[in-house]
Amino acid sequence: MKAFLLHDGRDFDLAAGPPPLSADLAQDLELGTLWNVMAAGDKFRYDVAQRAMLGGLSDPAAIRYRQEILADCLACPAVARELYGLAVTAIEGERRSFFGLFSSDSPDSILYRSVQVLEFFTGLLKALRKIAGEHAGSFRSAGFTRLFATLSTELSDGYFREIAAHLAALKFRRGVLISAAIGDSNKGAGHVLRRPREQSWRARLPLGARDGGSFQIADRDEAGMRALSRWQARGTNLVANALAQACDHILSFFRMLRTELAFYVGCLDLHDQLTAIGAPACFPVPLAPGQPALNARGLSDPCLALHTGTAVVGNDVHASGKSLVMITGANQGGKSTFLRSAGLAQLMMQCGMFVTAHEFQADVRAGVFTHYKREEDAAMESGKLDEELSRMSRIVDRITPGGLLLCNESFASTNEREGSEIARQIVRALLARGIKVLFVTHLFALAGHFHREHAPAALLLRAERQGDGRRTFRITPGEPLPTSHGEDVYRRVFATGPDRSAALG
Repeated sequence: MKAFLLHDGRDFDLAAGPPPLSADLAQDLELGTLWNVMAAGDKFRYDVAQRAMLGGLSDPAAIRYRQEILADCLACPAVARELYGLAVTAIEGERRSFFGLFSSDSPDSILYRSVQVLEFFTGLLKALRKIAGEHAGSFRSAGFTRLFATLSTELSDGYFREIAAHLAALKFRRGVLISAAIGDSNKGAGHVLRRPREQSWRARLPLGARDGGSFQIADRDEAGMRALSRWQARGTNLVANALAQACDHILSFFRMLRTELAFYVGCLDLHDQLTAIGAPACFPVPLAPGQPALNARGLSDPCLALHTGTAVVGNDVHASGKSLVMITGANQGGKSTFLRSAGLAQLMMQCGMFVTAHEFQADVRAGVFTHYKREEDAAMESGKLDEELSRMSRIVDRITPGGLLLCNESFASTNEREGSEIARQIVRALLARGIKVLFVTHLFALAGHFHREHAPAALLLRAERQGDGRRTFRITPGEPLPTSHGEDVYRRVFATGPDRSAALG
């Protein structure tokens, strides 16, 4: 059996490595905040959330497949959590199996343990079938519909009766019947485990003579007992291996079910926390690659909402056909927050999640990369500009046409003229390769150039500032200004009393 809850027709590959430069992406977008909520303290769930978000999907149909499954989970969260709990119970129960504590590889030990584990698994499979029978009508997605149909069909009453009969026989309450032939040097060969023949009650009584030969091993005949054990092991070896493989097959199903449901249970936990503090949530509309698009209503930053414990200001953006979105404006006006919200929404959309917006629509991108300014680091062996250029070089080596690059105050470590020229040439080359760029900057010369030269393909946004210097944290269309209004921040920090206000004029 297969779950197929994250991909339509194949298993989720948890062992796949992260994409290039994913550590920078996770740091810049604060992805750990989301993963911690989705994990709820469980390292396994953390790993699944991390792998799923970093290994985004590139096919809108595949994204919608997950979205429909997540919608079922949001509609029936108790059932989704119960299924996940059963998978966890199966894996932990098998691990804690009493005979699993021993390292004996003898056929008898393997057979005995496998019988115990299969009996344990049988109870959980019955519970899965019961859930499928009771709740299948409440689920609409193709993934859950197929899973529940598989459980109902393959886990029939006849299947469980057959399993129970085999397990009862393999406990050998009437002894072990093995056939063998005489091989070379009169040694036993061709040991085969046989099903005991049914006997009448009269034949079971120890009366009269028995057909065939027999012998008994004396109580203290250790060599004879060891020889008999070896014969029994030869006869049960094939059955023990087959039973162990059956256990592994069922265990692999439960492991994959746990892995794939871990993603959806993590999404449920994240959705619960975000909606509890009033953050919006919607299923985004993934568009096929080819034409750049980024349209949103009420787009907000989920990480900021989780940090503050309250809903944060959302923004509207309409960037259909725009391959460059440049954000300028007042310091501490919400530019970096908006950039992070756009990057998180792209990642969340492409792994099949909801996004924190009232509406969101974007084209699927071939990877998301970030180039954010870094604070001073005493371990640096070169200047900040060299470090920025080195990081950008690594991005350029790996980003492909159709990718998305988020830049936050890139090349601000040098003067305005040099920083603007470096950024202009890099952005122009990226746009020529079909890469979408979202760029937060205070470099007026850079923003002014793209405002003048690339108006049809560029969207210029500006952090809103009221006349008295207050920030609304809204990002609206607007051409760049030659100031970031840093004096507003200066006055707020230093002009805290009448004496300072007078001194500042």
